[in-house]
Parts: sequence; C-alpha cells; structure tokens
Amino acid sequence: KHTKTEPLPTYDEVLVCTPNTEEEEVELIVRRALSSDSKNQKIYCLLGAEKLVYKVSKQLESHFFRLLQSSTVHDFRFLIFCSTKAHNSYVITAFDTYKATIPCCSKTEIQAYLSTHLKVPRGTAPVAQAFEEPCQHNVKFVLSNQAGMGK
Repeated sequence: KHTKTEPLPTYDEVLVCTPNTEEEEVELIVRRALSSDSKNQKIYCLLGAEKLVYKVSKQLESHFFRLLQSSTVHDFRFLIFCSTKAHNSYVITAFDTYKATIPCCSKTEIQAYLSTHLKVPRGTAPVAQAFEEPCQHNVKFVLSNQAGMGK
C-alpha cells in the first residue's frame, strides 16, 4: 500500500544484516513476522540479507519454513531486501521463488516522504533534540561493540 501518511517501520520491525548478524536475531524477527501478533499490520524486514554468513542464511531458511508450516497466520508481512549485485547469496537462492520486483517511487517522492517522517517535532524529548541538526532529521546510527552501554 502506497500512502504518504504511512509511518516508517519501528525498531522491532527491521533487522539490518551484517556479516556479524547472529542466528538468534534472525530467528527473532522471523518469529515476530509469523506469530499471531503479526496481524497488527506491522511489516517485518531484513535489510541487506545478502550479507548474512552462510550458516546464518541456512538457519534463516530453516526457521522461516519451519515456522511457516506451524503458523496459523497466513497474511503475514515479511520482506527480505537484498542487493541486486549479490548473485551468490544463499538467501537469494533460498527465497528465489518468492522474489518480487516492487515498483519504486521517484527519488523526489522518496525524499519528500522521508523529510516528512524524519523531522524532529518541536518540543520533543531531549534525546531527539540532541540529534537535531539544521535539516531536522532524527535518524542516526549509533554503533557499539558492547551492548547496553547507554547507546
């Protein structure tokens, strides 16, 4: 569904994959997508899934198809995004039958949508204001090698 008012995904709906992404992280997002709670219209996404190491890619496939067979939810929303340049990715091969080309909006439309949804509203919490810049976007990636260190 394409509307200008739809919100961006929340933190629990997106997993940005790297070669260091662990099996447990992948299993968790698959479980969220295929659980009975997924009827709340969330769209679960794996971004950069081609970066997963072979072992984790195999586990993604295994968890997905195992949970799909046991799930009572048939209208789940689970998207796997891969680079078109990653021809040797196990994930691309494993999920090839589900491959879809999604018509894309123009660059101008995407920029307008993001500028609408990524602005820090005036008077928001101090944490959001700490990231405020002249362009007023509040999306920042803060990376840490140690989880739970206040980042």
